[in-house]
Amino acid sequence: MDVERWENRYREGNLPWDTGTPDEHLIDIVARHPIPPGRALEIGCGTGTNAIWLATQGFRVTALDISTEATAQARAKAKAAGAHCAFVACDFVRNPPEQDNFAFAFDRGCLHSFDAAWDRARFASNLAALMADDGLWLSLIGSTDGPPRDSGPPRRSALDVVAAIEPHFEILRLDAIFLRKDIDNPAQAWLCLSRKRREYAD
Repeated sequence: MDVERWENRYREGNLPWDTGTPDEHLIDIVARHPIPPGRALEIGCGTGTNAIWLATQGFRVTALDISTEATAQARAKAKAAGAHCAFVACDFVRNPPEQDNFAFAFDRGCLHSFDAAWDRARFASNLAALMADDGLWLSLIGSTDGPPRDSGPPRRSALDVVAAIEPHFEILRLDAIFLRKDIDNPAQAWLCLSRKRREYAD
């Protein structure tokens, strides 16, 4: 992954995905699944909006991003909001953190940013190693469904999603959604809620 590209985007504020409001799908799953507060991990946290929201709901949040500029902005935002989150800059696929025992994980468009199937599989494998028994992972992933488009999130098929996740997690839901409903012609996506398989427990 091109780290400098992401650093530049955060320095320049070129962040069309950053709405400044918590993701509606995350809010819905936490409330309706339900997911009780516990140790939570966000991968690809950007400027920290969703991590901060999780912290306000009582979660103990560690949030990761490959960009040091993103995590710096996230720390400033969390401080202003009075939210307690740990923000860490790291390459999750090649150098994941050493912490573990997370009960819940969230990524909004991080898994789908990896073009190689091997990288997506490594992403899921690394996450499984960090999750508690029966830990839940919510991932929002750009879909191959919908009309052709020249911009927006990377497009992954249901087969791409299952191939990466299934060896390590049991898929509980794989729903067709729109990433955002507040814009014209929103990109179609997958909402994937999965649970760590017991045979991968430490």
